[in-house]
Amino acid sequence: MSSRKAALIVGAGDATGGAIARRFAREGYTACVTRRSLDKLQPLVAQIEAEGGTAHAFASDARKEEEVVALVEQIESTIGPIEVLVFNIGANVPESILTETARRYFKVWEMACFSGFLNGREVAKRMVARGRGTILFTGATASLRGSANFGAFSGAKMALRALAQSMARELGPRGVHVAHTVIDGAIDTEFIRSNFPERYALKAEDGILNPEHIADAYWMLHAQPRDAWTHELDLRPWSEKF
Repeated sequence: MSSRKAALIVGAGDATGGAIARRFAREGYTACVTRRSLDKLQPLVAQIEAEGGTAHAFASDARKEEEVVALVEQIESTIGPIEVLVFNIGANVPESILTETARRYFKVWEMACFSGFLNGREVAKRMVARGRGTILFTGATASLRGSANFGAFSGAKMALRALAQSMARELGPRGVHVAHTVIDGAIDTEFIRSNFPERYALKAEDGILNPEHIADAYWMLHAQPRDAWTHELDLRPWSEKF
């Protein structure tokens, strides 16, 4: 087994998650990236390797307990100790409460909250045994307030924030830094560019979040000394109302 330290990014998409994986790889960590579809991860792995880093892709459903347990065991036994977990699953599916279905509501909760619990628990077991580690949960505006048509998403994200707070209080004294980020604003993604061109136009004046800058903040959180740990960090463009 390699002794190289691993950073596990759950939900390594094309924007924020990918940028975080690349940032930690540049710092010498093996980036272990997951999505349900392995094929979608290949461009990210190739980019990390082209930049001189090391990465491994895993097809894993973060909602399935047995898959999460197997994933953590595989990384720990064949790659190296997981020093950082970044939980970065979104699951933003707006819907009126009048037409929301039980199936969709439950699925949003599974993706945005329950899977955070599963991954956080499994990694925390290893980190506590070593007396060190960082667990970072990606939150959103919905983590703080429930807007119209966001009943499922805000409920899940608020629950994830509460989970992060509870874990921080329990695990901090045992050497594990747990932090929650509030990403408040549009992010520079293909989804925003294609579906919200008026928002994307704000990029020219730094009015939307740059994934690379989000990744810098995540690295900062991991690198913090324990006498000055941040447990919640808000990131938003200068022009965003809050």
